[in-house]
Amino acid sequence: MNRVLFVGEEFRTAPVLAAAFFNKNAGGTGVASAAVTGGEGHRAKLRETLAEAGLAVREIIEPSAIDLFNFDLIVFFSRQDGDCHPYPPLPGLPPVLVWQCGDEFAGTEYSAMLKAVRARVAALLDQGLATLLESRRNTEQVLDNLQEGIIAHDLKRRIFFFNKAAERITGYRRQEVLGRDCHLVFPGNFCGGKCSFCSDGCPPQLPARPYSLLFNTADGEERQLEMSVNPIADRAGTVRGVVASFRDFSREQALAERLGEIEQFAGIIGRDPKIQELFRTIRELADSDVPVLISGESGTGKELVAAAIHNEGSRGAKLLVPVNCGALPENLLESELFGHVRGAFTGAIRDKKGRFELADGGTIFLDEIGDISPAMQVKLLRVLQNGTFHRVGGEATIQVDVRVISATNKDLRAEIAAGRFREDLFYRLCVVPLVLPPLRERRSDIPLLAGHFIKLAAGEQGRDELTISPEVMDILLTHDWPGNIRELQNVIRYLMVRCREETARVVHLPENLQGELARSRAGQATVRRGRKKLTVDSVRRALAETGNNRLRAAKILGVGRATLYRFLAANPG
Repeated sequence: MNRVLFVGEEFRTAPVLAAAFFNKNAGGTGVASAAVTGGEGHRAKLRETLAEAGLAVREIIEPSAIDLFNFDLIVFFSRQDGDCHPYPPLPGLPPVLVWQCGDEFAGTEYSAMLKAVRARVAALLDQGLATLLESRRNTEQVLDNLQEGIIAHDLKRRIFFFNKAAERITGYRRQEVLGRDCHLVFPGNFCGGKCSFCSDGCPPQLPARPYSLLFNTADGEERQLEMSVNPIADRAGTVRGVVASFRDFSREQALAERLGEIEQFAGIIGRDPKIQELFRTIRELADSDVPVLISGESGTGKELVAAAIHNEGSRGAKLLVPVNCGALPENLLESELFGHVRGAFTGAIRDKKGRFELADGGTIFLDEIGDISPAMQVKLLRVLQNGTFHRVGGEATIQVDVRVISATNKDLRAEIAAGRFREDLFYRLCVVPLVLPPLRERRSDIPLLAGHFIKLAAGEQGRDELTISPEVMDILLTHDWPGNIRELQNVIRYLMVRCREETARVVHLPENLQGELARSRAGQATVRRGRKKLTVDSVRRALAETGNNRLRAAKILGVGRATLYRFLAANPG
């Protein structure tokens, strides 16, 4: 215990304490420092005064130049009552020993004060230091035996605590990280970019709930972590740093994905393998800034996927700004995207920021990107190339940091071949393509989605949840869903309005679905009257025609699902 910092409320106190300690330890071989205000001339005079008294001190420093990580102990000399000192007792930082002496040295001559302090400093340290250090060791031992990783840093992001579980999970040794900026120690930022210390927020706005992130260990292994971040405040309520606890749930995540147990992620629902793969892709894309092009039919949830990519990534604390490019004429779309200055056109009575400016630091979502004009494509390409643009009618160049996620229900490659979409813009937008499957290709998720929408509607209407009869579920499972998930949600809302009973029956469905059932039954009756019994060849043809969809194959063959399943079980070849 050699590195001790002495701080006093009077300019004289700290050097005296430091000198007394320095000369007490092994004939002057101890290391002590004193913090005092004033210029170098002031500090030089203090050294001379101490030397005249036969004392020495290693250094007298300005308080603003103090680096707490260089010391093992802080001794704070105070005349005030209460535990009042400028350094919060945070785990990992040096413990603080407060010496409250009241006015016992008030009016004392400097030489007499030197003598009194020298006589007392040994008793001060001997009485309090052992207990203080033992308490600190006990606290650290408790934290080291937790299964969760614990990391804490101050407001300058310097790490002052890192327990053994944190070492095990991350692969980094405590000696490698203590005292260093956490953004410099861990590649890609340990927090996944979600802490407020990634920006200049003051006071820091920390995540309100635990969140997951992908983390690369010191050995390059990717792990899925769950992180909780909380502020560390002193007794006055001033935030002095943050402490984060985290756990590794990579194995549980991988096992749940293999078993298909993950039904919902970032508001997206589904157990189908295509949706499980979508969950994995979103996690991979979240912490990257590459442009993503989401393709899919209308109603497949393209905006929901864009929001998931944004919210799960490092830009989640900033805005996600959506723009429906197909809903605005060209002149309005340009102003909407890039803004305008006052007087740029009739009705431009003030300067207005565009969506790109509003999304600075966050994400802009360009929906129906395939509908923009060739002229707008050129302007958008310029923004994507260098991140700069001009407001409509303006001359100033504006630069933004925006991630671009776009979506379309068109085949943009076909649009390129037809000369309606620029190929260079396509490759700027489509660094990572993401194709959402239509609902008819993930029918196994229909009961899950229907149950989810029933819960939502029941909560909105303040009524009990509805049960769907087997007949209604059969219709939902066999319908082609041209409107996809949006259409399914509308059907569920219709059922919740029409059905005042506990169970929804066919009569409660919209007329188009009821008519579909009637046509299906008529077709099945005709087939049954005109066909022979099921054969291996007819079943194979029906399965091939429907892409191995047994529900549709049964419909074509004019039999119930149970009949087809029994036939397949009896004829496994």
